[in-house]
Amino acid sequence: MDRNQAWGILNEYTKNPALIRHAQCVEATMLYYAKLLNEDEKLWGLAGLLHDFDYERWPDEAGHTIEGAKILREHSCDEEVIGAIMAHTPWHLEEFPRDRPIRKTLFAVDELSGFIYASALVRPSQLAGMASKSVIKKLKQRSFAAAVSREDIHDGAQLLNLPLPEHVTNCITAIQDIAADLGLEA
Repeated sequence: MDRNQAWGILNEYTKNPALIRHAQCVEATMLYYAKLLNEDEKLWGLAGLLHDFDYERWPDEAGHTIEGAKILREHSCDEEVIGAIMAHTPWHLEEFPRDRPIRKTLFAVDELSGFIYASALVRPSQLAGMASKSVIKKLKQRSFAAAVSREDIHDGAQLLNLPLPEHVTNCITAIQDIAADLGLEA
């Protein structure tokens, strides 16, 4: 599977523009970490782009990622990508543990990417000049982007053995690279 095929699948199953932008953010952060860790950029990018492609149709534990994995296998998606997608949810940990860099990283960037995007939306300069300090300060405001799991964000940084400010900076940098695609250029 290549990115064009993945993009087609994402857009076939995901109609909500916010979820598509989230997929783009997670793809960007996965690509950033793949480069940083000298990993397979193609596989890591696909995992980021496709991690929630099935969420609109199957938003619950019984379907999310399980139904998506079936679809991805029909499209000959690499099992490493499917395993990472399965491991990013809490209900598949026994079968798909976060025991590989791609699995750890997808979990670590998912919630944080969404939080950074939400933070950019309320800033006059959006992503331009965004610093980890301001994102971490927003994390302490429980009412802001309340659905985002702060625990997952902290656990993700620990899983990558990174201080939270460094992990946040990495993700901001990655998302800044696609600011124009997201409509977030101030």
